[in-house]
Amino acid sequence: MSVDFTVAIPTYNGACRLPKVLEKLQMQVGIEHLSWEIIVVDNNSTDETAKLVEECQANWRHPAKLRYCVEFEQGAAFARQRAIMEAEGEIVGFLDDDNLPYPTWILEAYKFIQEYPQVGAIASQIHGDFEVKPPENLKPLLFYLAITERGSEPHMFEPRYNGFPPSAGLVVRRNAWKDNVPAKLFLVGRVGNSMIGSEDAEALFYVHKAGWEIWYNPAMEVDHVIPAWRLERDYLVSLMRGVGLARFRLRMLRLKAWQRPFAFFVYVLNDFRKLLVYFIRNYQVIESDVLVACEVERLVGALISPFYLIRLKFNKNELLCLHHS
Repeated sequence: MSVDFTVAIPTYNGACRLPKVLEKLQMQVGIEHLSWEIIVVDNNSTDETAKLVEECQANWRHPAKLRYCVEFEQGAAFARQRAIMEAEGEIVGFLDDDNLPYPTWILEAYKFIQEYPQVGAIASQIHGDFEVKPPENLKPLLFYLAITERGSEPHMFEPRYNGFPPSAGLVVRRNAWKDNVPAKLFLVGRVGNSMIGSEDAEALFYVHKAGWEIWYNPAMEVDHVIPAWRLERDYLVSLMRGVGLARFRLRMLRLKAWQRPFAFFVYVLNDFRKLLVYFIRNYQVIESDVLVACEVERLVGALISPFYLIRLKFNKNELLCLHHS
């Protein structure tokens, strides 16, 4: 029997979070006519993730098949790519191990992708399930915590103006991803102490470049569990630094090869101007205002992004040469 829909859950040390996600998936309604599966992609976990999934499989009584695989290359980009290769469904829905889908999430995703033949990816409406209520002054940062609440009507993303949605709750056509997203992205996700993300934006760039549309569907709802520590200053500052450091890669992807050398100098000068102006206006409150501190880190990250990523690429090439020597 062919599979209509694959739910892929990339996870790293998610043993304590996965049971709730699997419970929510077993509560999906209106999809009795669909054949679907769940794949847990273990990205080198050091906790009891493998044991947990094995126990779940032994006691599994749900019509959807529960599968497990391991991706040994560290990084969310590799885990998602492994999910695409392992998936048997032509529609793949990504859930992080802290994403709790509403009961009609699969149904609404399936209906939407059938109705819009040119859609290559659909973003869910993602609500924050906060352990502690976020202060009012942090609301401008919630988007960076993969909170996506963009109104009650479906609409198409225009990446040039409003970027790309996060991968949490993202549903894609498998062939749109498989045929266009490189097997190895430059941005691989947050690994170790690195907070450089945006690997989901890089992947969606290739999907969009190939002519596929990217939509927001508010009927696909997901809760994103946000623990208290993700609202602390140190985490938010590191997060925004990572956002800035990924900036150069995403900018260059949009340009033709001949434009990039000129754009390099334009971006560096403009980023320096933005940082200088913002710092002069706000330096007195950097220590006391988390929002200001985060914006400074984002602007600093954007300014040094080309130099940081060039060095990162050089180090990757050096390691590759050592590996083959």
